[in-house]
Amino acid sequence: MTSLNQIGKQAQIAARQLAILDTASKNKGLIAMANALIANQATILTANKQDLANANEMPKKFLDRLMLNEQRITDMANGLRSIAQLSDPTAQIDRGWISADGLQIIQRRVPLGVIGIIFEARPNVTADAAGLTFKSGNAVILRGGKEALQTNLAIAKVLREALTQSGLPADAIQMIADPSHQSAQEMMNLTQYIDVLIPRGGRGLIQRVVKTATVPVIETGAGNCHVYVDRDADLEMATAIAVNAKVQRPSVCNAAEKLLIHKDIAKQYLPTITHALIDHGVQLRGDETAREIVPEIIPATAEDWDTEYNDLIMAVKVVDSLDAAITHINDHSTHHSETIITNNLERGRKFQEQIDSACVYVNASTRFTDGGMFGFGAEIGISTQKLHARGPMGLHQLTTIKYEITGNGQVRK
Repeated sequence: MTSLNQIGKQAQIAARQLAILDTASKNKGLIAMANALIANQATILTANKQDLANANEMPKKFLDRLMLNEQRITDMANGLRSIAQLSDPTAQIDRGWISADGLQIIQRRVPLGVIGIIFEARPNVTADAAGLTFKSGNAVILRGGKEALQTNLAIAKVLREALTQSGLPADAIQMIADPSHQSAQEMMNLTQYIDVLIPRGGRGLIQRVVKTATVPVIETGAGNCHVYVDRDADLEMATAIAVNAKVQRPSVCNAAEKLLIHKDIAKQYLPTITHALIDHGVQLRGDETAREIVPEIIPATAEDWDTEYNDLIMAVKVVDSLDAAITHINDHSTHHSETIITNNLERGRKFQEQIDSACVYVNASTRFTDGGMFGFGAEIGISTQKLHARGPMGLHQLTTIKYEITGNGQVRK
């Protein structure tokens, strides 16, 4: 098994090669990787079946993340093709000017270098991360969870072989074969090779990386997302959005976990939305006011307001005002995605201005917080922090800047 230090050295060499690679060559590699996924889908699905068999005691929500089929592999390939069609941020100059001393200064986009990604049971992350890092000129070191080990290794092998056959550096994409906690800890401290670390997974994983890594970390992902139904809402619209945000794919980070309803419409509306959600298999947990209106709602605990369920569970609270909704969300959310349903644009604008989250919606589902939905082709993750990047992270967020300065003999006096 290749040591992590050796993987780091190989990634650093590949990153230097990628940094000077032209856009056409990167797009050629992306198309080759996409075609290879389709050509080798039988091998990938065989590996995935092995992982699924080993994980048969895992909760259903985790099995859904782990499971691949032909359509999901096609989606992964199409994601790589869409990335090939996007503008290359490293081919761009942000701005240029002449200083007072006559220096020509250019601010240019450049890759971050070597990106490490620690993630859980989502094999599609392997392809998405490989595509985005490759197009933005970065090498990537991937460390997935043990539940998806065989699938991840199979995908990474296919992608690396496609790069080799295209005459491109295969070490631009490396998958750590050791899924132990020790390898994760070692990766978190590989400061001599990894420029930035991105954790993707549940809140426990993310906080463990944030608290223990010595490599710089971009915090992503945990989504305690809220739907607030205002007193001026279109209630039919509110039901459609709340059901979509909770039910369409409950195991992902942009699924809604909390439903807040203004007191002025609670008696009228809460029974309607409750039955719509229950009809879709959602278990509801509510505060005292919500339970007085709909007694079959289970009592919510203090922990419920801070919990990301990733399941068909939703907590419901009746709030006295828009200000109360804003305060509750800012106190309990993970600053991922929140939405207000209202026909009052002034109240909607106030919600957007005062909610401290990466993505704040008016009259739309939180499920749109996604790099693909935002037109980024794919995403490396959804940042919930404020430094460098926030929200869905596409190509641009995987670059930094450098200044190129040209003079004609200037010295500073």
